[in-house]
Amino acid sequence: MFRASDFLGKLSKQSRRGSLLSKLRHGHRSKYGRALQANEASVYSNHVNGEYTNCVRDELGQKNAILNCGQPRLQYSRFATAAAEAYNIEPSTDGDSSHVSEEYANVNWDGLGFGLTPTDYMYIMNCSKGQKFSQGTLTRFGKTEMNPSSGILNYGQGLIEGLKAYRTRNERILLFRPEENAMRMQMGAERMCMSSPTIEQFVNAVKQIVHSNRRWVPPPGKGTMYIRPLLMGNGPDLGVAPASEYTFVTYASPVGNYHKVLGALNLVVEEKFRRATPGGTGGVKAITNYAIIYKPISEAKAKGFTDVLFLDAVTGKYVEEASTSNIFVVKENVISTPPTNGTILPGITRKSIIEIARVLGYQVEERAILVEELFDAEEVFCTGTAVVVNPVNSITYQDKRTEYKRGVGTVGQKLYEILTGIQSGCIEDEMGWTVELD
Repeated sequence: MFRASDFLGKLSKQSRRGSLLSKLRHGHRSKYGRALQANEASVYSNHVNGEYTNCVRDELGQKNAILNCGQPRLQYSRFATAAAEAYNIEPSTDGDSSHVSEEYANVNWDGLGFGLTPTDYMYIMNCSKGQKFSQGTLTRFGKTEMNPSSGILNYGQGLIEGLKAYRTRNERILLFRPEENAMRMQMGAERMCMSSPTIEQFVNAVKQIVHSNRRWVPPPGKGTMYIRPLLMGNGPDLGVAPASEYTFVTYASPVGNYHKVLGALNLVVEEKFRRATPGGTGGVKAITNYAIIYKPISEAKAKGFTDVLFLDAVTGKYVEEASTSNIFVVKENVISTPPTNGTILPGITRKSIIEIARVLGYQVEERAILVEELFDAEEVFCTGTAVVVNPVNSITYQDKRTEYKRGVGTVGQKLYEILTGIQSGCIEDEMGWTVELD
């Protein structure tokens, strides 16, 4: 059985050897971490709203020994059965009810999809070209004013980000690596000739929007809060030039599973359309990257596929990424993923999975992957903020369908359990990735 203590033990050894991970620890070892390393700990996974909620308990049965994660039973819901489809984990039907210590919004948490549920507040900041963003304000969620000649409406000068807030079993609320999203937005703003919030301003905006809407953060195991920062050119301009004014808006919504069809993905390689070209904006989260993929996605879904897998624009021979997620290929315990060379988005989940995999001792290669290599792969999975770590059941290329391993014991499952365990607060964050709301 894969155990969380295996991961923490490997991380501890690497840190003692003076690896780069040692500087990430910042003294995060707590009494819970010591208890976890002192005793064998089991990981319990629950696939709810397309995500597994991982809880770790002390096998000595000590109450609240590890992060107060509650009883180690799988809570049954219509999403729990997707575990058998995705990673072949048997859902239990005798789940327990978690104690609720604060008011929740009136939401059918079991019915969450990946759609907008309007919350209470949004956060807005403004600045003029060449200036710094001023302090923002919270306002009731609703429509925003926009000049019809604004850069975002006329020329697509805009960027988006996406991150999540997680409610733990003891009612803490955690953010996952928000500073990484801030830095990625700054990188995108430089490419799109836009003013950008500082890292501190970005993270503060995210904290404020989650805190003001905390009653909309789903209960543990029911989903997450998706946070959408948006940077847009919003001045009275007409010519083809960078906007004279910029607006930064952040809003949030409780969400469940990203893909409507729960479980493992069935992808088709897109041979006609391309997502990004060298020298373009494929490596940043420009809003213009997304409307162009609607056509191939619509055609793929009409044929029964979950999503498309794009190839490079120059040769059409190399795998790049899916519509909204990075891709990983596993063969003989070697994990490969395409490099972020300007046409592939540098995903934060992608980065985290690579770091976790290396701590676990896997060889990880960031390299060009020929599409024909998919025929011989043992396992394939996709990563992203929305999809988390999603196993791929099959990939179809030139009418040839190849199926892959999935289920208990796969590489993807192990990585998923560690990642979501850290995100949900059920595994001690030795990496220094989570930020707790006050």
